Amino acid sequence: MRAVVQVADGAHVTVDGEELQNEQSGPVVTGGFEGQGLVVLLGVTHSDDEATAAKVASKIANLRILPDEVSALTAQAPILLISQFTLYGDVRKGRRPGWTQAAPGPVSEPLYEEVASLLRGMGLSVSTGVFGAHMRVNLTNNGPFTILIDSADLPG
Repeated sequence: MRAVVQVADGAHVTVDGEELQNEQSGPVVTGGFEGQGLVVLLGVTHSDDEATAAKVASKIANLRILPDEVSALTAQAPILLISQFTLYGDVRKGRRPGWTQAAPGPVSEPLYEEVASLLRGMGLSVSTGVFGAHMRVNLTNNGPFTILIDSADLPG
């Protein structure tokens, strides 16, 4: 599992209403926050499981990356969690990325939802995009402060 964690001063994600299969046309905001929080882009690979989701969720919640070296959990900062299979794009050969390292939707969606659920279970406010949809993510990156978490690098 890979997560790109960004400190942001406000963020939101929109999806086209037609893609949501409702009567509304045009962009629909599906999640976001005002003020300071984290935007997390999350990618899942084939070997990930619930234990991986738990490690990554804990790391996201407890990273001391907000001002005064405070974690999202301590500050009760909101999180916007976005599924991002492209974090497993392979660009070692040719000019076109390969996607074989990214887990397919039936594997990755439940693990993405598990990370969101675990973060909410810690008392954090978590909003999301729409899994598998074309989304537009808007944020004001603070710092900029961006961290990459790769579960392969986490202990345990």
